[in-house]
Amino acid sequence: MRAARLIKMVLLLQSRASMTAAELASELEVSERTVTRDAQALSEAGVPVYADRGRAGGYRLIGGYRTRLTGLARSEAEALFLSGVPGALREMGLEDAASAARLKVSAALLPSLSDASRSASQRFHLDAPNWFAEPKAPELLPTVADAVWDDRRVTARYRSRESEVERVLEPYGLVLKAGVWYLCARIPDADTFRVYRIDRFTEMDAGAERFVRDEEFDLPAFWAERAEQFARSILRTEVVVRLSPDGVRALPYAVDPVSARDALAAAGPPDEDGTLTVTLPVESEKVAHSQLLALGPEAEVLAPESLRARFTDDATRLARLYGT
Repeated sequence: MRAARLIKMVLLLQSRASMTAAELASELEVSERTVTRDAQALSEAGVPVYADRGRAGGYRLIGGYRTRLTGLARSEAEALFLSGVPGALREMGLEDAASAARLKVSAALLPSLSDASRSASQRFHLDAPNWFAEPKAPELLPTVADAVWDDRRVTARYRSRESEVERVLEPYGLVLKAGVWYLCARIPDADTFRVYRIDRFTEMDAGAERFVRDEEFDLPAFWAERAEQFARSILRTEVVVRLSPDGVRALPYAVDPVSARDALAAAGPPDEDGTLTVTLPVESEKVAHSQLLALGPEAEVLAPESLRARFTDDATRLARLYGT
């Protein structure tokens, strides 16, 4: 434990011109007295740590000293590529590995590039969850993440709408979509890939058995294909809508983008007044009603008659509220 802390202290001092005892204590999660003892131990071991006294004082390395203890471990190198998503790293249990990797990289950089990590973090940040949604990491996410990194088979219990099933899975990859974590896994017995919501796993046992990963598996391409398949699978009915030019522009923001794209691509030319009639795939009449309400007077439902009746009722009630 102490050896790792001493190495981290050297790397911190190597990546910065000077650090106060308080700053080092905060980074190393120890007391300032421990920092003083560690600095003395490093000095006795031949590491040129120098303490400047006074209000502006602190610890620094002298003589251009640079350590060679900057080799990245596999987990650190893998985590480094995810360092732009700090929330995801924390939820997967990789925050410490990423922190160590960034520190080692900073220590290995030339002095002229020492601000590279700070410069990047000031210019890019990914906030994955949706607005107005409180993100909650699934309890089993760190276990799943470990199995993904190590290519270990798992025995998992998964809660579906109808029942709870137990399956042996080969976990290939994790996807964070709109604040929800998914596992893309292969079912060995069926030789097929499926997608699972991680918050629906009730148990997860990762044994010692490893599987041989298919090197041709492309996680981004697989996810894009399955996501579009899912989007199309829930579009089980159709409605006919007449859209104003403003309604055409707003349609992709009111309904599922796949639905809007297909509807606009299949539509004929606009009428003389610029309106466009489209046949829109939707999940259900109820969902269509809530989505198309957002378009207000820029959309007129033509069919089915039951959905048009809903909007007629909405218009009557609105006229009663706002009419003169």
